[in-house]
Amino acid sequence: MILYINACVRTESRTDRLARALLNKLGDFEEVRLTDMDSNPLNEERLDYRTAQLEKRNYSDRIFKLSMQFAEADLIVISAPYWDGQFPAILKIYLENIYSIGIVTEYDENGCPRGLCRAEKLYYVTTAGGSYDQRFSFDYIDYLAKNIFGIKETELIYAEYLDIEGNDAEEILSEAIVSWDKLQ
Repeated sequence: MILYINACVRTESRTDRLARALLNKLGDFEEVRLTDMDSNPLNEERLDYRTAQLEKRNYSDRIFKLSMQFAEADLIVISAPYWDGQFPAILKIYLENIYSIGIVTEYDENGCPRGLCRAEKLYYVTTAGGSYDQRFSFDYIDYLAKNIFGIKETELIYAEYLDIEGNDAEEILSEAIVSWDKLQ
């Protein structure tokens, strides 16, 4: 199963368009549209509840639905626009909520994480109005994927300078789609 994690807030998102061009090549997918979900950062009550369910190994509890979906995906595509030097907060909230020990990761006897996710690859798709610096978006996702979730390969697909006066955003977006498509 291909899992599409859509962190795009705008209905007419350029990032979503770029991601869907990729998804059209990959095949059928399940979409998790983060803006349609009732996602909240973990608070003490929810964290305590989650911890209690994890200690009981009650992975069928509704709180783990997204964690299980993420862990069972064969391929993952995340789309998130590059805002203010990072991705939207709703993606961080999603990652915080799926980070369930025993489902997406576990710790070895030395306290080092070992990923439990099935996916071999994760694509991270983004667009930026100005220049794109991957350190505070893709690099973070890349680290989590490889070092926490056990996903061996990641790939960044992006288009930048879309909002620079005089640039043709549609042309830049089209070139990003075509150039990625040629590499495949």
